[in-house]
Amino acid sequence: MPRPFRFGASLLTSSPADEWRARCRRAEALGYDVILVPDHLGMVAPFPALVAAADATERPQVGTFVLNAGFWNPTLPAREVTTTDDLTGGRLELGLGTGYVQAEHDRAGLPFGSPGERVDHLRRTVEELGRLLDAAKCRVPLLLGGNGDRMLRLAAEHADIAAFAGASPEPGSTTGRLAPVDAAGFGQRVARYREFAADREEAAELNLLIQMVAVTDDPASALRPLLDRRPDLSLEYVLDLPVFLVGTLDRITAKVRALRDRYGFSYLTVLEPHVEAFAPVAEELRRNPLAGPAVPLLGSPHE
Repeated sequence: MPRPFRFGASLLTSSPADEWRARCRRAEALGYDVILVPDHLGMVAPFPALVAAADATERPQVGTFVLNAGFWNPTLPAREVTTTDDLTGGRLELGLGTGYVQAEHDRAGLPFGSPGERVDHLRRTVEELGRLLDAAKCRVPLLLGGNGDRMLRLAAEHADIAAFAGASPEPGSTTGRLAPVDAAGFGQRVARYREFAADREEAAELNLLIQMVAVTDDPASALRPLLDRRPDLSLEYVLDLPVFLVGTLDRITAKVRALRDRYGFSYLTVLEPHVEAFAPVAEELRRNPLAGPAVPLLGSPHE
């Protein structure tokens, strides 16, 4: 039996208290199960925002998506996590990642390190934070996200939720510009994670970050701004990407069901600009989680 769907709304920008609370209540009213915040300079500060989000709402979990381990000494998040979990009534999900925007580290005067060094630091953070939270008797679900083999192995070893972005930093970019992973490469990454997680007693929940949602009868028009910026991409290529949900409501819901049936993705995170657009998709999937034919997807982990 597949896992039930869960949907997260990633709120990106800070705002005055009344506006922030209204945005959180709107996400709850639209049916989102989790209110999430990132950890980027120039965006909302994670832990106070999550306390305010929980205070403004009743039902959703709240979580970091994801905390940049490179900004933190491994011992410091333990204080933030235990306090935030207490103040939110046990509703916290903790997401951790390596960080991928060098320019932010430069602004903060913090070392960025090589990809291997960042994964090493994240592993130390996960292990030390786990020890400290165990000592404090604080148990929060842990989400880890990444694409490389070492990150996938770390997620397989430690994560309650394994997150996939469907994109990777462009080589040489210091600003965190991302390039989508094609459907075949995406399927290979999921298959690699499954290899690492084969000996787990309990399977992790799988999360996918959705980059764009547009419910439309004219996907070409909806994607025109992207295709104009990226003339190297075709309409068919973009529509096949797992992280782009563009088309009719029936087509999108079928694609989401296929993502769960093929890969196991039952937890989808939607960026704030697309929270309203995704709401009817979430409503239809909750009403008919198993109904309708699934669209074909390339890049099966079995291929």
